Amino acid sequence: MKESRRKFVKNSSVLSLGGILGAGLPLEAIAKMRNNISANEKINFSIIGCKGQGWSNMRSILKNSEANCIGLCDVDRDVLDNRSNDVEKITGKKPKLYGDYRKMLENKDIDAVVIGTPDHWHCLNLVDSLEAGKHAYCEKPISNSITEANIMLESAKYHGKCVQVGQWQRSGGQYKEAIDYLRTGKLGKIRLVKAWAYQGWYGWVDEKPDKDTPLGIDYNMWLGPAPMRKFNENRFHFNFRWYWDYAGGLMTDWGVHEIDIALWGMKAKDPISIMASGGKYGYPNQDTETPDTLQAIYEYDNFTLLWEHANGIDGGNYGLSEGIAFIGSHGTLVVNRVGWQVIAQKDHRNGGDLFIDDVAKKTSTWAEVNKTYGNALDKHTKNFIDCIKDNNPKGLNCDIAKGSIVAVNAHMGNIAYKTGEKIYWDRENGNFGENKKANNLITPKYNNNWELPKI
Repeated sequence: MKESRRKFVKNSSVLSLGGILGAGLPLEAIAKMRNNISANEKINFSIIGCKGQGWSNMRSILKNSEANCIGLCDVDRDVLDNRSNDVEKITGKKPKLYGDYRKMLENKDIDAVVIGTPDHWHCLNLVDSLEAGKHAYCEKPISNSITEANIMLESAKYHGKCVQVGQWQRSGGQYKEAIDYLRTGKLGKIRLVKAWAYQGWYGWVDEKPDKDTPLGIDYNMWLGPAPMRKFNENRFHFNFRWYWDYAGGLMTDWGVHEIDIALWGMKAKDPISIMASGGKYGYPNQDTETPDTLQAIYEYDNFTLLWEHANGIDGGNYGLSEGIAFIGSHGTLVVNRVGWQVIAQKDHRNGGDLFIDDVAKKTSTWAEVNKTYGNALDKHTKNFIDCIKDNNPKGLNCDIAKGSIVAVNAHMGNIAYKTGEKIYWDRENGNFGENKKANNLITPKYNNNWELPKI
């Protein structure tokens, strides 16, 4: 292994989600970045779900002087109070606070919403926002089911608003460069793509008992269309992603990011077949439901895609904790959040010479990525703002169509895991043919008087 590649592997293997989203400018520094803009040029934003990524997105949006935050909605009063103070530090004004997003959407001064709720809420939040005439920035995955993804796509088409999906890797310069290289054909025939997320820093959940809902939290509203149950800290805020009622585990958490790049590179959409195997091998006794270890194999028209994930382990393919590898007959392109490179393949039939030259990475740390390409999340939110100003949904770096494709593919992987069977996708009819077990998992059941939107 060359020294440059050793450094690339070493630096990439310690990467975590917090590397790009957790660190950032102090709120006071963001406030100083903002210029005075006339009221007519302001774009008024609000957030539905303010604690985690919803706030990270709004924080990034508010780095743009024309962006204003006039509304916050959350079921947790402490979160609302904290974020209200944060917004005031940046903009100088406190936003209006809401416990029910439907009330917030009645505010005609709101131009766009950021949807940062758990996955099982995204469909209702987005469809209602579009019907209220708002643009939307929707966190990934766009849905918690295949049917919801299709409904959201149709709603966005009907209303014609800008809907940016929070798959911000689409705005990362290293991914664009890697895809451009892929398009040259130098790698030869691509017959296998690997995408993976080995996340050692999270995924374990210590068991906690059910209890009465703490004061200031509207847990019934948080549950929404999910089945009614008593409050449990493990099913609230961050760890909701490990329970099927609310999310799809690491497959839909990280998988939509990485599989999105794989499908973008291969210009692919619908698979022919999917099979998956895994389980709760790392943490078999905790009360989570989604697999902490999973491999899913997708067959497309001219290649296969292997997705794999592992909670609680850092070392993935090529020594990287996350990434995508396009494996061709002449070489392999590896890209992830801190850079990209090409590893040449030997021509074993003709003396073992390399088919192509290696391509050394430009960047191998977050600091180098941000210096070379800029902050991808900030570029993603800026792209959203620019498209709103131009009323140009086609200019979005990750529109609802792109978000829908990868969400559907990720859900297919989870459905293959749940059925324990190799499943086949009927592209014409949008189902799994005669496989009743798989078809029963396409559309979710809504509870508590909430209804699946109809377009």
